[in-house]
Amino acid sequence: MTDFDAVHERRGTGSSKWSKYPADILPMWVADMDFPAAPEIVDAIRNRLEHPMLGYGVARDELRARIVADMEAKYGWSITADDIVFLPGVEPGFNMALKAMLQPGDGLVVQTPVYRPILNAPGHWNLVRHDVALRPTDQGHVMEIAPLADAISRSKALLLCNPQNPTGKVYTRDELGQIAALCRDHDALIISDEIHCDLLFDGRRHVPIATLSDDAAGRTITLMAASKTYNIAGLKTAFAIIENKTIRERFTQSRLGMVDSVNILGLEATLAAYTHADAWKRSMLAYVQANRDYLSQEVASSFPAVRLIKAEATFLAWLDCREMALTPDPQTFFLEHGKVGFSAGSEFGAEYAGYIRVNFGCPRSLLSEGLDRMKRALHKK
Repeated sequence: MTDFDAVHERRGTGSSKWSKYPADILPMWVADMDFPAAPEIVDAIRNRLEHPMLGYGVARDELRARIVADMEAKYGWSITADDIVFLPGVEPGFNMALKAMLQPGDGLVVQTPVYRPILNAPGHWNLVRHDVALRPTDQGHVMEIAPLADAISRSKALLLCNPQNPTGKVYTRDELGQIAALCRDHDALIISDEIHCDLLFDGRRHVPIATLSDDAAGRTITLMAASKTYNIAGLKTAFAIIENKTIRERFTQSRLGMVDSVNILGLEATLAAYTHADAWKRSMLAYVQANRDYLSQEVASSFPAVRLIKAEATFLAWLDCREMALTPDPQTFFLEHGKVGFSAGSEFGAEYAGYIRVNFGCPRSLLSEGLDRMKRALHKK
């Protein structure tokens, strides 16, 4: 059984998260949890390494069958093995989709704030990005239909992020139905980044937008991975589910020598995650949900000027620090004065410079230390 309270030294291991800053900085930025992977996943990799050949990999039929069964069990989603396209990541996946299905000058809708790879993707392919802001309320982040409808009417596609990063919003079935209807009415493609789909709190259930109707299935490229939930992002394995054969073929052809085969150990890890690591996932979710609640309580009591809407999913918190008037911005302030490294709000949209994103997927002691460093920084102000 994994001890989620245990702190593991990650410096010197090639960790992107722990290499970004000097040793006196506590990193709480990138969406990478500070928990060891499930023992079942580590064992699967170890067993595969007993075979000394590590050439190019291909997904085995067993993995395809496991994903098909997983989609049916979790979502009542009946797909076939042929609908699955393996990828080295979700980010390459949505860039492949944009290259395959849109032309320079086409419009693309994104809902903001949203993580930087999605913000940057339209620029890679000379697309016109139409931003539609989610509205923060005490009940969560609300989707505004009128501006979304206007943006979709001027676009060829929507790049959806559900669950949403950085807000932690989980789109309801009704909201997804409204999105699907707008895309149907304007014949817009849906590219749905659902990488955090297994990281929902409070008994919520994820709804893949492609499951809503035959029309939605026929216009959606769904992107998923075990990487976030099981903390194996460094193994570079993800997959697309594309039921429309014509779209799937165009998508696959858009690799163009840039998107290569998938990591052979990542394929083994993904199979082990979906087959054997469910108990680990349940324990991790309970721990991370408790961290979310602890963070919310601490922010409310210690930082009353900060607005934090509880995340419904992910292990990321979106803190509105604008009332604190920290200069030059909250991320820089806490980095310089508190020695704690958060993600800057401006990475999620230029208008969000007064925000920070906090990763609470870590042992409680590290989360508590990060909050203490924030307090010390403010005391120096």
